Amino acid sequence: MYCNYCGKVIQDDAIVCAYCGKRIGTVISRKRLMRPRAGRQIAGVCAGFAEYFDLDVTLVRVVWLIAALLPPGAALIGYVIAWIVMPEEPLMLSESAGQPVTNT
Repeated sequence: MYCNYCGKVIQDDAIVCAYCGKRIGTVISRKRLMRPRAGRQIAGVCAGFAEYFDLDVTLVRVVWLIAALLPPGAALIGYVIAWIVMPEEPLMLSESAGQPVTNT
């Protein structure tokens, strides 16, 4: 099987390309827009949008920063609204220890 993005040979049962890191084939991303607990900087809004739309989180953060610097300030208001409206990713409990586990 070949990666659709970089063209390198990968395993037949691969979900993610080992070379370029892109998802392969028809793997469905997260169905709900939510703020992840791991990999966030302020509130996880940009990380949630990046994961939902399968984009690089740095790209989403840079676009949001540029939009926030524009005069109307709609991006800042939109960020705060998204922070309030987007649910946080639920905690996953470890079966053996009963301790909260985050995806890292």
